[in-house]
Amino acid sequence: MVDSTPPTRRFRRERLEIMAVLPGSALPRLRVLLCAPRGFCAGVVRAIDAVERALQKYGPPVYVRHEIVGAIFVEELTQVPDGDRPVIFSAHGVPKSVPEEAANRKLFAIDATCPLVTKVHREAMVHAKRGREILLIGHTGHPETIGTMGQLPAGSVTLIETAEDARKIQPKNPEALAYVTQTTLSVDDTAEMVAILKERFPAITGPHKEDICYATTNRQEAVKNVAPQVEAMIVVGAPNSSNSQRLREVAERSGCRATALVQRADDIDWNVFGNVKSLGITAGASAPEVLVEEIIDAFAKRYDVEVDTYAGPQEDVFFPLPRELRDTAAE
Repeated sequence: MVDSTPPTRRFRRERLEIMAVLPGSALPRLRVLLCAPRGFCAGVVRAIDAVERALQKYGPPVYVRHEIVGAIFVEELTQVPDGDRPVIFSAHGVPKSVPEEAANRKLFAIDATCPLVTKVHREAMVHAKRGREILLIGHTGHPETIGTMGQLPAGSVTLIETAEDARKIQPKNPEALAYVTQTTLSVDDTAEMVAILKERFPAITGPHKEDICYATTNRQEAVKNVAPQVEAMIVVGAPNSSNSQRLREVAERSGCRATALVQRADDIDWNVFGNVKSLGITAGASAPEVLVEEIIDAFAKRYDVEVDTYAGPQEDVFFPLPRELRDTAAE
């Protein structure tokens, strides 16, 4: 349930042990507003837990296809040697061809696809069975988009990336048309594209419940509330993280004069962030909290830091582990 408390009252003071490099020196003051919620979503937590449980149950090595929390393990199954070692599919999901290849090679595959991504896959397959042409609102080359389009034969899904794409698309049969979306998109950009499609094609079928996940929506909403109150915003996340990139864009659109997506404290451009009086910080859904703390510590070496948290909706979503690992979890 969304917190209805007015934004001006939704801040709480964090008691952090922050040590300046020069104790007792006169450092400029900096107010830091932490966005909450931020960081790990339930789907990423599930994927990380799946890797940890697999290591516990089967021992190393465990192979992971694509990324989990910024660590690239293998990009393709060809990099996984034959044998009985587990190979885990990441939260982004994979095309149907990947588990089929794993089965043909008799690899021990564990699917850690986020259930919210699996929901989009199932929607696309239902639309296809009902003879509908499918539009996917998403980004070219993103693992989730590749996975969703890969649920169906090539040419079955048309990618819509921009509002201009939505205006130009010419479906074969506007009366048998459906759309699904990537789960990590900009809420506002997606709403614009959906509105255009619905205006052009009134019979278009959409999801019963929107595809953009709760974590993406909540994190963007927090940034929208914090960004107008600060001079600058840092988003902690990887450059190839769609949800992190969208957070930076939301901050920029919401009035921050300086925004940056950084992975570590070493990535901070002090020419930009070395002379601010207020700073917002958030983190993408696959960024661990330890990196947020690292960023705050970096600022504490240059500023007298005061940290407040914007408290948005409480998140209590939980996804169970893949079936192959649940007995380990019970132990």
